[in-house]
Amino acid sequence: MSSPRKPRGPVRRRLLPKPRVALAILLLLVFIGVLVVQAYINSEFTSDHLDSEVGDQDGVPLAIRGGGPVINTTGGQESSSRMPAHTIALTFDDGPDPTWTPQILDVLAENDAHATFFVVGSEVARHPALTKRITDGGNELGLHTFTHPNLQRIAAWRRTLELSQTQVAIARAAGVHTNLVRFPYSSKANAIDDVNWKLVKDAGKQGYLVVVNDVDSEDWQRPGVRQIVRNATPPGDTPAVILFHDAGGDRSQTVAALRRFIPMMRARGYRFTTVTEGLNESIAQRNKAKGATAVPRLPENPPAPRSDVWRGTAVIDTVRAADGLLWLIAGLFLVVGALTIGRTGLLLLLATRHARQRRKRGWSWGPEVTEPVSVIVPAYNEKEGIEAAVSSLAGGDYPGGIEVVVVDDGSTDGTAALVERLALPGVRVVRVPNGGKANALNTGIALAKHDLIVTVDGDTIFEKDSIRMLVQPFADPGVGAVAGNVKVGNREKMVAAWQHIEYVVGFNLDRRLYEVLNCMPTVPGAIGGFRRQALADVGGISDETLAEDTDVTMALCRAGWRVVYEERARAWTEAPATLEQLYRQRYRWSYGTMQAMWKHRRALFDHGPSGRFGRVGLPFLALFGVVLPMLAPVVDIMLVYGLVFWELHETLVAWLGMLSLQLFTAAVAFRFDRESMIPLWRLPLQQFAYRQLMYLVLMQSATTALTGGRLRWHKLHRAGLTPRTALPELPPEPVAPVVDTWPSTIGQGRAPAHPASGRAVARPPVPAQVHPEDLPSAGSPPGGGSGPVYTG
Repeated sequence: MSSPRKPRGPVRRRLLPKPRVALAILLLLVFIGVLVVQAYINSEFTSDHLDSEVGDQDGVPLAIRGGGPVINTTGGQESSSRMPAHTIALTFDDGPDPTWTPQILDVLAENDAHATFFVVGSEVARHPALTKRITDGGNELGLHTFTHPNLQRIAAWRRTLELSQTQVAIARAAGVHTNLVRFPYSSKANAIDDVNWKLVKDAGKQGYLVVVNDVDSEDWQRPGVRQIVRNATPPGDTPAVILFHDAGGDRSQTVAALRRFIPMMRARGYRFTTVTEGLNESIAQRNKAKGATAVPRLPENPPAPRSDVWRGTAVIDTVRAADGLLWLIAGLFLVVGALTIGRTGLLLLLATRHARQRRKRGWSWGPEVTEPVSVIVPAYNEKEGIEAAVSSLAGGDYPGGIEVVVVDDGSTDGTAALVERLALPGVRVVRVPNGGKANALNTGIALAKHDLIVTVDGDTIFEKDSIRMLVQPFADPGVGAVAGNVKVGNREKMVAAWQHIEYVVGFNLDRRLYEVLNCMPTVPGAIGGFRRQALADVGGISDETLAEDTDVTMALCRAGWRVVYEERARAWTEAPATLEQLYRQRYRWSYGTMQAMWKHRRALFDHGPSGRFGRVGLPFLALFGVVLPMLAPVVDIMLVYGLVFWELHETLVAWLGMLSLQLFTAAVAFRFDRESMIPLWRLPLQQFAYRQLMYLVLMQSATTALTGGRLRWHKLHRAGLTPRTALPELPPEPVAPVVDTWPSTIGQGRAPAHPASGRAVARPPVPAQVHPEDLPSAGSPPGGGSGPVYTG
């Protein structure tokens, strides 16, 4: 008596996403965070950087409104101070700037003058060495916030952050601390209104002295050197805190004006000092007048606390990372633009030449080809579409005769039985253990009776004249393979409609270009024609990559065979209808393509046809098949970033220009393929959404390739392109194969001569794992083949 089965526990639901999904989300969040930081430090939040009108001043003490430019509200006091008699404190806002600040420092050094620089924290983070040079020259630093916002327009927490971030950036760059702050968009003491007075008192609570100005040079308007000097000159012999700028635009007039202004004012008896030094002298004179003996002095550029230095390191590193990322994106955007324009130019030039050549009156490949054809259909669990596929092949109008060999690769859904029940003339079924698509193809080729081979996927439907059109290029004895025109049959679905656009623009248009350059990288598995001799020259279909069609096509090009594109040979396939299925399919395609490129990398250094393919075909495939799709999302990143943070008009113009170029290319491709232009309305959405998916596919494929991971085949869900007649459900078939017919000519006697070239035609041997004597018994489990598991 068997023991009772333990009850199953509750099914656990996944609470967290898959690791690769979580990693992608994490990377996306980090990326978005860095872009937001970049926008913040570049002052791209424009609403924060608008000037404000002077408001009500009733709450501002008269002593402040009518007082000096240095306002002290620390410790609850409310006082202001001026510079001592015949003293000028030069102040510079908005720096440091790598172009103008050094020139201004040189002018000050030449005239043995010192000044106070109210620096922007984000610029300090970008130019820490220049900030250090300011203090090394005996000059003083003050805070001018981190991103130069109007402090009236931002929240209290951010006002504090703007000052503290600048303070720690200065600490890391120059090793000093400052007690001075100047608000952006501030002017003179008499312009302080109630709102600004509150901000001044808040700054005092944090220990800061607020500095405005007595005289504004208005150098930011660039009125000319003479006018700047006139604006900066204080009336009479009054002392002054004078405002200049060492950043924010062209400051050549400021530099020239300083060279004239400093000697001129020295000749009038003025001396130049920093704000803190002038303030200490004013306080000393005032206390002396009151009879005070001990006069405390405010420190100028005191050493920064160690904690501020460490915090400043983090701020500076963050700014550098954000700047670096934006420069990288901008550079990649230029690369994408150059590749896109270059690809468009080549496509329009070469693909147009190809199309015009084919449409010339009287053009043909040569005498009509009417040799018999063997069609190989590798099939694994293709019950949804195998009947329609085989029926379309058997019903073709090819006059030379068609043999259809369906190689059932260990299917478990009754695929082979469905084909047998059709009982179509010229169609036979070969059952083999599951050994991979390459193994199934090689088996079918070895069993084929004819020397023109057509390979077809089990879910593909041929038009009546597809085979006749596909084999016509074989009239040229140098043609070893022909790529047909693959069409998406279920294009009414959005995801499939996107693929329809991609097939026409990305695949068929490219094939025209590749044929002109004689470096076709792929004959599609859905519809491809081959010479038996060409396949024999390269050792048949290899199972070393997941993209066996790309692998064998590259091998044929390297062997000197010409591979062409026949647009009139059309085959209809069922494209994945969901993003998940599409992702799986493209992941396999891109990974297999990378495998094939790596396998044939030595072609780069070969001579003859192999070298030509290696130095033309492989770079084209790498640039336009890997690099460009992987970088294409940069266009959308720049669009989103520009719409949020940059000028809306310029951003839209740039993106629409890129989209117009793509629309034009797509329209040309659709015209060449004689397709309706209506589906192109989906192109903008396809470009924005589809690219991201392809980017993730390529990234994962590249990661898998670089880490040496192995990728197994994934079975794609098929619904079938045409309605099927209701049939009773068939039981799963045993894996034991029954090979219907083994041609007596295989491996016997001389190989026949090719009628066009006269060369002997070698027949690839049947792979060892599918010889009848090597086949497993009826009870053997599937998956006995040595190749990758073929599931779609």
